[in-house]
Formats: sequence, structure tokens, C-alpha cells
Amino acid sequence: MSNPRNGDTKPPCLPRNGLVKIPTQANGLGSASITKGTPAVKNRLCQPSSVPAILSPALAHRSDLPIPSLASPLSLATLASVSSPPGSSLVGLNASEGLEQPSPERLPGSPSERQLAVDEKILNRLFWYFSACEKCVLAQVCKAWRRVLYQPKFWVGLTPVLHTKELYNILPGGEKEFVSLQGFAVRGFDGFCLVGVSDLDICEFIDNYPLSKKGVKSMSLKRSTITDAGLEVMLEQMQGVVRLELSGCNDFTEAGLWSSLNARITALSVSDCINVADDAIAAISQLLPNLTELNLQAYHVTDTALAYFTAKQGYTTHTLRLNSCWEITNHGVVNMVHSLPNLSVLSLSGCSKVTDDGVELVAENLRKLRSLDLSWCPRITDMALEYIACDLHKLEELVLDRCVRITDTGLSYLSTMSSLRSLYLRWCCQVQDFGLKHLLGMGSLRLLSLAGCPLLTTTGLSGLVQLQELEELELTNCPGATPELFKYFSQHLPCCMVIE
Repeated sequence: MSNPRNGDTKPPCLPRNGLVKIPTQANGLGSASITKGTPAVKNRLCQPSSVPAILSPALAHRSDLPIPSLASPLSLATLASVSSPPGSSLVGLNASEGLEQPSPERLPGSPSERQLAVDEKILNRLFWYFSACEKCVLAQVCKAWRRVLYQPKFWVGLTPVLHTKELYNILPGGEKEFVSLQGFAVRGFDGFCLVGVSDLDICEFIDNYPLSKKGVKSMSLKRSTITDAGLEVMLEQMQGVVRLELSGCNDFTEAGLWSSLNARITALSVSDCINVADDAIAAISQLLPNLTELNLQAYHVTDTALAYFTAKQGYTTHTLRLNSCWEITNHGVVNMVHSLPNLSVLSLSGCSKVTDDGVELVAENLRKLRSLDLSWCPRITDMALEYIACDLHKLEELVLDRCVRITDTGLSYLSTMSSLRSLYLRWCCQVQDFGLKHLLGMGSLRLLSLAGCPLLTTTGLSGLVQLQELEELELTNCPGATPELFKYFSQHLPCCMVIE
């Protein structure tokens, strides 16, 4: 989901688009991101680490070591007995390599302390507690730490983001030399995001990344000038790619998709590409029989395109996101629900011509839905919510941002949904305190967003303390959300993160 969930106040390490930018290092590489996790989760992960310092007191107070700011120091011997937590989504990645590093022998402290500082068994457990940003810094301390940190298990789920200018070093004579990507290969990255690249840049990447032929599973090209020829070469050479994203790439055409798409691709995302229309969907439906996920943002796609999907896609495709497809109407929804009956995730965000009748079709035919996004659909009314509550008994997430015709009556319908865990009502300008009372009995709710709802008062919002199982509450730009209310929530909802 692309909807922002955090408030106005963001930590410095989290820009609006969710990417974490690391200061450029000596070799010119310096940024990366992960697209997993909600912005609110990223908010928590970007906070200073609460893990004790990894060095003994003699080392922890050294100001010349590039260690992130951490809590009170504790010896490695103590931390060695702590088991590793399960892997979690990380934010940020630094591609820097090759900086001069102190050897273990030069670290201060007694020989036993130095031995603890490079004990691989201890380090293998300890480094799980750090974010990717911190790991990038810790890898520069010494070769022993880098050797441990460069194991692929510490970088699972991260996607390096490389801009065109970061792919080349300028030699003294003015010539350009493609940078070494060996450090990425050692860490086993199987997905990359390349920004602003051309056909030639992609060919250079394929030639210089050791894992490009078989080891890269996911490729994302953003704001790139890739042409039909470049797309064909990339997918022909990179035989391991099963996930492909094309965003803001305006130089390839539908003919390029016909000549390039391969049956091995299971997830495809196309957005802001001006040459994509109905014929592109025809290519996707015929050439990708194993497609499980399709994300499409295209202004020229019509109802006709949604009739192209075959029986094979109907069996395999479980995720469909049609964002800002302005030409799609209820007729397109009819085609879609009959072609793709096994959907579990559906987004019609920004499909402004879809009405309550379209939602009724969805509710009656897509009973397996677990996530439904109807944000920015101004024609949706309370009647649509009645259809959803009556038929979508497995629904866990419902996004209704900017559905300006929804009222308290619609919330009364939703209050009967025992499976609903996440409900987004951002800028639903007719929701009032009385509507909130309907939600107070929803013990399944874990996330509730009321950002920008102008009619909610402090009195109405204070009743939300009855939702004791709530884990996240967003009240950004809510006039009734006062400092006193936030203090009240901190006392009565101690386990809930309230976003101001």
C-alpha cells in the first residue's frame, strides 16, 4: 500500500518517500531503501537503538570509532548469552566499501577484551539487533566485523538503490569507469533499484554484477530511459528475474512488452509510463501465465483491458492494484471479478468512476479478499460499506481515505466485521463522534487512522481508549487531537503508538 500512515513529525532519517539516504562515501555509492513495512514501522526502526553498546566500557567511550549512538555500555561477554531475535524488516543500506579500517590488534583494552570484540560467535548473535544503517557503519570498524556483517543473512529483504551518477567513477583523465559491485555480490543481494539509467547503463550493470545472470530475482527501473531494445536485452540476459517494476519509464512501448516479457515473471508493476494502455494488458495476460501480482497505474487503460485476463491468471493471480486508472468503470469491474475470482488483495484507489454498484460486484464475487483499497473513490457511499460488511467476511484491511460521502451510518455497518484489523478513514470529512462509538466494540482492530477528520472532537476521540488491543492510532491533522488527549492516551493505551 502506498498510503502514508505516519504523521507530520518524522525522524530525520525518514524522507517522505520512505527512502533512507546515507551520506555518500568514497566510492560514490550511498543510498538504498527497503519498501517493506508501514511508515509507522519505519518510524520506530529509525529511532536510536535501544540495544546496549557492543563494546566493553573501555571501547564504548572511544569517540574515534564510528559507532552509532547507543544506550549504556555492556560487555560482549554479557551479550553473548542473549539469543538472536527473529529477522525483521530493515530500513536503509549503505553501499560504501574500501575505507581504511583499524585492525583488531589496534583496538584499545586488554587482550581478552580485544578477543571478545572479534569473536564471530558473539558477533553473529549481536549484529541482529542493529538496523541496516548501523550495520553499514559497523562494517567499517575492522575486517573481522565486516567479514561477519557481509554474510547474506544480515541483508535479506533490502533493496539497494543506485542512481546513474553513482554507477561510475571519474578517472583523472576524465573517463568514466563502472564501479565495483563485488561488495553487493558478497552480501548476496538479489534485487536492485536503478534510477535514471539508460540501455547502456543496464548493460554495464549486467556485465559487472557477478550475480546478474541468475542471482538477481527482482529489478526495479525508475525514471529511466530504457527502450524496447534495452528491456529485451535485460530480461534475456537476467534469467533469474521474476519480479519487475517499471516506473516513470517513458521510452519503452507496448511493442517492447510483447517482445520482452517472459513466462517466468510472477510479479509486475507498471506506473507512470505514458505508452502503457490496453494493448499492454493484452501482452501481460498472454505472456505471463504465472502472474501472481499486478500493480498498474495507467491513465489510458480502459474497461476492455480487464477482459483480457485468461483462465490461468484467474487461478494464479492473488494481488491486483489498479491505482488512478481513471477510465475504469463498473463495466471494467464486471470483467475483472469474472476473470480473477481468486484475488485476496484488490486496490481501486483513484478509480474515480467506480460506484457502489462496482463495490457490490466485488463483494459478491471476491469472497477471498483480505485487503481492499477504495481510497480516492468519491462516488462510494455508505451503501458500499453495507455490501462489504455483508459479504467480505475474511477482510482484514479496508482503506477508505478521501471517500468523502461516507458517514456514521457506514461505520455502523463496518462494526459488524469481526475480522477487520486495519481501518483507514483519512479525510473522511463527514465522520463524527457518533460514528466512532460504533467502532468501540471492534475488538479485532489493531490499526485505526482518523487523520484529517475535521468533525471529531476531543470527547469523541477519548472514547477510543476502550480499544485496548489497538496497536497504532493515527490522528494527524485532527482538530480534536489536543496535547491533553495524547497524554490521556499514553496513560490508558500504553501499548498503542499514537501518531500525532
